[in-house]
Amino acid sequence: MMIMREIVAVVLARLAKGYGLISRIAPAWGSNRWRKLGQFAGLFSLCCFLAVSCGDRPTTQTPTGGNPDRVAIGITAKIRTLDPADAYEIAANNLLYNMGDRLYTYKPGTLELQPQLATALPTITPDGLTYTIPLRSGVTFHDGTPFNAEAMVFSLRRFMENGGSPSSLLSNTVASVTATGESEITIKLKQPFAAFTSLLTFPGLCAVSPKAYEIGKGKFKPDSFVGTGPYKLVSYGTDSIKLEAFAGYWGEKPANKGIDMQRLSSAANLYNAFRTGAVDVAYGGLDLDQIAGLEREAKSPGWQVIANRSTAINLLSLNLKDEVLKNPAVRQAIAYALDRPLLQERVFRGQAEPLYSLIPTTLDTYYQPVFQTTYGDGNIAKAKETLAKAGYSSAKPLQLELWYRSNVNTDSAAATTIKASLEQRLEGAIQIELNSVESATAYDNLDKGVYPMFILDWSPDFLDPDNYMQPFLSCAKGSAEKGCEAGESQLWGSFYYNDRANQLIEQQRREQNPQKRQQIFAELQTILAKDIPFIPLWQGKEYVFARANVQNVVLEPTQRIPFWTIVKQ
Repeated sequence: MMIMREIVAVVLARLAKGYGLISRIAPAWGSNRWRKLGQFAGLFSLCCFLAVSCGDRPTTQTPTGGNPDRVAIGITAKIRTLDPADAYEIAANNLLYNMGDRLYTYKPGTLELQPQLATALPTITPDGLTYTIPLRSGVTFHDGTPFNAEAMVFSLRRFMENGGSPSSLLSNTVASVTATGESEITIKLKQPFAAFTSLLTFPGLCAVSPKAYEIGKGKFKPDSFVGTGPYKLVSYGTDSIKLEAFAGYWGEKPANKGIDMQRLSSAANLYNAFRTGAVDVAYGGLDLDQIAGLEREAKSPGWQVIANRSTAINLLSLNLKDEVLKNPAVRQAIAYALDRPLLQERVFRGQAEPLYSLIPTTLDTYYQPVFQTTYGDGNIAKAKETLAKAGYSSAKPLQLELWYRSNVNTDSAAATTIKASLEQRLEGAIQIELNSVESATAYDNLDKGVYPMFILDWSPDFLDPDNYMQPFLSCAKGSAEKGCEAGESQLWGSFYYNDRANQLIEQQRREQNPQKRQQIFAELQTILAKDIPFIPLWQGKEYVFARANVQNVVLEPTQRIPFWTIVKQ
């Protein structure tokens, strides 16, 4: 079984360390060392026997994913914290989505906003600065504390004032939040923000019990949670988290008695744990080959494959301060030559789809495929023509550097494919040098302008086109001549400045009319395609795999999984 195999791996590692086989500097070999090696070899053989005896084997037995009333979910992501004022990672937010309630959420299967702890959509003043929100009554926290306006104010203030990773989502926007009745709160903004109601769906903006938490810089509780949601936290460990259905929940009761979330140490372990029935559901962390394998094998054992478009996007950042890339013709040539369907076929094998705007296809009412209509894919004739106008040819090739994250396998494969495709099809008119760097280092250095071109990804904090355009195109300080000196586009290594783009971003934030916002975003996307500070590449897919005896597993458009719908038979 998986657990035994992991135990064996740990034992081997500790034995190796104990016998001096793992060290920074190897000492001289002596008779003592040889005796230790002999003892280690004997124990190693025993561990190998245990590993083989207890290894993953085909089985026709009932899956071992825990109690029939409980659902075992396998993940690979580490849960750093469950404190909603500090949690910013996708896996933690998926847990908060199931343990807590926010003012607003989305109707199942859609991106249509609906009240959750609120009883109606907010009343907004004409200037777009004041939001009045009526609250639900008869709600209690997991510790029995009644929910009311003061509790909601406490939760939102704590999110802003404790200074956690996501705190700026509110603190940059909200001027004040007050209780204006037992079941009503009023939020005043620093400036109009049309996407504010969508922002309030962020999982960390859930109500928490004032008796269980406190407000204060850095006062977090990473290993506990007391909210109002359909599940309450029973235990929190490094590799195991247990949730129990909350009997006092005000809304739809969970269809199961609880969730056993197990963190596996690697994608391979998650893959094997699902195949052998050690977990009922596998979510996230699987690589392309493992996903393809589970899809191929699904029919025979009756596994379920649940897939949906990812809300994350992948793009190419172009440094406009670079002497070569500041030439618009060079950027246009790259845009003409890139072949997204080739990436889909050779790298992702159908597990991603081409993307032609920074706004993903998920937001289909706003999405405009501007790079497809303007440049197409693999338009080699136009690429050569544009390169020639810029003074480049096979005799005088354009030299480019393309950087990617070394710890992301798909980035490496995509970069290699882009290099091979452009160099071959353009017959040497472009020559690309590939370089890689670890993610954390890359994000520390993007704003310093050290990378000419970089493959990035972006996962939104909330689902609104503002959260895809503003983080890339806006600039707080700069000029057309100097580029962006301080602002979002600088942070992503593009240094793009366009006064009209800045105006449009502010305009859409003030505009409450959805149709007028669509027109504004259409113009922004046109500007994006014309100036090419970034080139959209692909939009991935998210996958969830469920055993045959597990029903009603849903992957929402937001990429959240509602645990409360899952049933084991």
